[in-house]
Amino acid sequence: MTEPSATPAAGSGPLRLSPEVADALAAGAPVVALESTIIAHGLPRPRNLQVARELEEAVRAGGAVPATIAVLDGVPHIGLDKDGLERIAEDRSLRKLGFRELAPAVAGRASGATTVSGTAFLAARAGIRVFATGGLGGVHRDWTTSQDESADLGLLARTRITVVCAGVKSILDVPATLERLETLGVAVLGYRTGEFPGFYLTGSGQPVGWTVQDAAEVAAMMQAQDALGGPESALVVANPVPPAEQLDPALHDRVLAEALAAADRAGVRGQAITPFLLAHLTEHTRGASLEANLAAVRGNVRLAAEIAGRWADLRSGRG
Repeated sequence: MTEPSATPAAGSGPLRLSPEVADALAAGAPVVALESTIIAHGLPRPRNLQVARELEEAVRAGGAVPATIAVLDGVPHIGLDKDGLERIAEDRSLRKLGFRELAPAVAGRASGATTVSGTAFLAARAGIRVFATGGLGGVHRDWTTSQDESADLGLLARTRITVVCAGVKSILDVPATLERLETLGVAVLGYRTGEFPGFYLTGSGQPVGWTVQDAAEVAAMMQAQDALGGPESALVVANPVPPAEQLDPALHDRVLAEALAAADRAGVRGQAITPFLLAHLTEHTRGASLEANLAAVRGNVRLAAEIAGRWADLRSGRG
């Protein structure tokens, strides 16, 4: 997709930008998009609201403006006020909205938290170039029989946005996911690493083709993307969780194997498999997987704010 030539004004058109986000975009200031699914569906209450506020403050501490994205009563919101953030954290009836669910949600005046694909689309539509998340979706381990692949990958192949993540969820087929990203033309950069991160783990054992050392290098690659033209694909910045904050690798491997076996015995398939496996990991690592996930998200948010700042500098001629 192509970014709009003009940033939508707050309250105009199909998107509703918060005044803070609208002012920042109009001034060319750095903005970081944040997904809302982790708040509504990924964390226990009431900690989810605490984390939501923490992540927004981390963006501000990095010199950028946070834009948490969600759909409320059929209106896509780019940036949430206090009431909106609390609603996302507390309303148990919210749907999970990927890109394909956005039009039905808008037409049906539904409310929901946006996934990676939904957030990336709406952020780019609003004129936001940098997006921080935890881990991407990808190719599932039983793809040869289920054909199950996250919509994140196809959306990133046609959306010009820079996504800072900790790789893809380790419950997925990581090598196959990297192959799909290559086929789809989505560039993957390792941030200060030559190894693709493993979400809960610092590394996955899979190499990345390009390594960058700082946010300025990422911004330069974003600029090169635009100068070259071509398909409007994303840029994935894979930022590993620090070794001291990763899940113990031996514990991870043992519990994941147990989770996969349990899912097979229970006949869990399709969309139910990811929440089943993640819940099993959280329970059987006694919350350690959740803490590693949050450590990864915090690091990604900080890096995204820095990249957004360097990108704003480049666009203004200061870079």
